Amino acid sequence: MTTTTGEYHSEFTEKFVRKGLAKGLAKGKAEGKAESVLQIIDARNIPTDARHRHQILSCTDPDRLSTWLRRALDATTIDEVLAD
Repeated sequence: MTTTTGEYHSEFTEKFVRKGLAKGLAKGKAEGKAESVLQIIDARNIPTDARHRHQILSCTDPDRLSTWLRRALDATTIDEVLAD
């Protein structure tokens, strides 16, 4: 009797694997943008508190993070960066 150790993946499981990978990639990109926003704010000596840092780090909206990233380049206050 012989056995095989090859993995079997159905279309059903492949769908969920792809979804999981896409979700993980999106999360990683958001975390990277948030860290970039904070690095720019820190480099420009813009005062922030724990509440602002938490708001930035917990954001998962890529468009909002991109907006904050652009604003951080010219802003002089954290309120200018995070303005709605």
